[in-house]
Amino acid sequence: MVGVSDGPGPAGAPAAHGVPLGQPILSLALASMMAEVGAHSGAVYLLSPDETVLEMAVTAGMPRAFAAPWQRVGLNAPIPVADAVRGRRLVWVHGEEEMARRYPWISVVLPYPFALAAVPVATPAAVYGAVFVTWPGRHAPELSDAEREHLTGACERLALRLERAAAENRPVGPEADVLATPVPGVADTLGSVEAARMASRLPYGLVSLDLHGRIGFVNTAAAGLLGRRPGDLLGSLLWVAVPWLNDPVYEDRYRAALISQQVMSFVALRPPGEWLSFRLYPGRTGLTVRVSRARTVAEPARRAPAVEPHPARLVTISQVLSLAGALTEAVGVQDVVQLVWDEVAPAVGSQAFAILGSQGGRLHVLGHRGYEDARVVERFTGLPLTERTPGTQALSSGVPAFFESREELERLYPGRHETPDGFSAWAYLPLIASGRPVGTCVLAYAEPHPFTTDERAVLTSLGGLIAQALERALLYDAKHRLANGLQQALLPRSLVPPPGLDAAARYLPATHGMEIGGDFYDLVPTRPLAAAVIGDVQGHNVTAAGLMGQIRTGVRAYTTVGQAPHEVMGSTNRLLIDLGAELFASCLYLRLDPARGNAVMARAGHPPPLLRRPDGRVRVLDLAGGPLLGIDSAAVYPTTEVSLAPGSVLVLYTDGLVESPGIDIEDALVELGGLLSEIGDQPLENLADEILRQSPAARERLDDVALLLLRARVEA
Repeated sequence: MVGVSDGPGPAGAPAAHGVPLGQPILSLALASMMAEVGAHSGAVYLLSPDETVLEMAVTAGMPRAFAAPWQRVGLNAPIPVADAVRGRRLVWVHGEEEMARRYPWISVVLPYPFALAAVPVATPAAVYGAVFVTWPGRHAPELSDAEREHLTGACERLALRLERAAAENRPVGPEADVLATPVPGVADTLGSVEAARMASRLPYGLVSLDLHGRIGFVNTAAAGLLGRRPGDLLGSLLWVAVPWLNDPVYEDRYRAALISQQVMSFVALRPPGEWLSFRLYPGRTGLTVRVSRARTVAEPARRAPAVEPHPARLVTISQVLSLAGALTEAVGVQDVVQLVWDEVAPAVGSQAFAILGSQGGRLHVLGHRGYEDARVVERFTGLPLTERTPGTQALSSGVPAFFESREELERLYPGRHETPDGFSAWAYLPLIASGRPVGTCVLAYAEPHPFTTDERAVLTSLGGLIAQALERALLYDAKHRLANGLQQALLPRSLVPPPGLDAAARYLPATHGMEIGGDFYDLVPTRPLAAAVIGDVQGHNVTAAGLMGQIRTGVRAYTTVGQAPHEVMGSTNRLLIDLGAELFASCLYLRLDPARGNAVMARAGHPPPLLRRPDGRVRVLDLAGGPLLGIDSAAVYPTTEVSLAPGSVLVLYTDGLVESPGIDIEDALVELGGLLSEIGDQPLENLADEILRQSPAARERLDDVALLLLRARVEA
């Protein structure tokens, strides 16, 4: 908190910068600022003490609920006040289209025509917060020099007051919102009474709504038309007090009038059969609603002829929150495609869609749904971006395109037949993220579809949300491809066991992170012997994978020059320390002699292997061992010789196969041994698959899993 007002001072003493002591400095500064530039609403944000969050301290000219999603916003949030603070600059957004393009989240929640300026509240030494103010959408495309000077000057003066308050240890924080001001010319009781008498004599209904939509005045004619007593209406929300007005479309007209400061109207049916006309006149303190009988409406389908054919609230706030939340959970591109189909397409009434991207100067299809014949979508693939089509134009220009009918599309793009038969209207939404195009979303409609102004704004805003999800997904898929390629390059492509041995191996990445890790295995033929190794480097990243590759290469080299198992382990330990990677690794190394039927093993902090005997009995091999690799350069690694009877199976694994939250490692090993006994004799490939399928830890995949199976062959 930077609290509520300037603190008290000596009687009659003025505060600095012209604000009397004891006055609410934030609300006074905001009201003065709005009056100077003719804005109709605004808010002041204060920066939290840890300078990571902007908190709304006071609003003016609109209910705080309108800005509910932005009561507290992170300093890195993609909204104007955060941008203003980060850049120490004035941010100007003019109208629906620019808002939808630059700040889609705001435009989806408030899809109305208005202009906005956000200004940092800062001194050269410190930032205290930010202010935004709004104007009707009819504001000029640019701020005038006078408006810009008024706003920046007022914010600089407010910053100095906050600086002084902080120096004097006087907290400044949330204040009462500025929602109403006295009406000029009706200041006394007599004037108010006469104004009420005048309104009651009018032949049509008048209702006064405050900024929250509550009824503050209703004349006799309006009460009669609404069919309620005045006392039942006063203090209530209009759409709550009058049940047949409880329709989101009508509430949306009230929101649109307040935000845009434009006159709105609609027609509603008062049961059983009387149509009433409502005309909303907005002001800075609320709305005046004129209610009168409407002309006869011939068809029920024309219930609200004054309201646009498609409700302005195409997507409700709750839907927006759901869509945004769902899109943040999308991991890869195909997740985004499926979520758009499941969540966005039904909300906007689209029957099919496709997401297009670009690669090498040409279009390619990232995904699609709803088309009976996939070939009509795949024709986009390979189309040069220089060719003039709706898809390439939207992608290269960043400007959305809406075609209400096939005739309109063919008129604007003659000779183009890229749209599939069976659809009659299309929206081409450019997907812009981080200031660059990442794709185009094509929405297709089965019938001709008139796109209203509000609907175009909402669709453009949804395109922004999809673009952000798609950008993350493209990056994830690229990292995933890199991770998979690196992992495959570091692990052996195939196992070549010596005569007398069969081998099978599996690797599963963890389900979280980059799907790359430090688990590894290898089988090194050194005829007539062979060496096997399995290990686990700390971490699930490129560093761990790279170090794993170096360890595996070192083990191969030391094995090839004929070092004994304990020497291989010692040399690898010193190699890891010399590399200075600051990571540790567990490892299990075996020198196998199929002809003699034995194996010499050395262990460095690795889980013990299991041995399944030909009779089906399984035991955990209690091997001597040393510390993890990379800890002590002088560590020694004793060896243990184990007999391998023909038909016996050695099970080597990393801890991801047996470690699971809440499960004791000893119990997990007993369960794994029981599983090996139950499975019985079968080919090693099948055995490896079955172990992974039935292991609880492998199913959860909280860690990487490497598995290496070795069987002493039974000679015929």
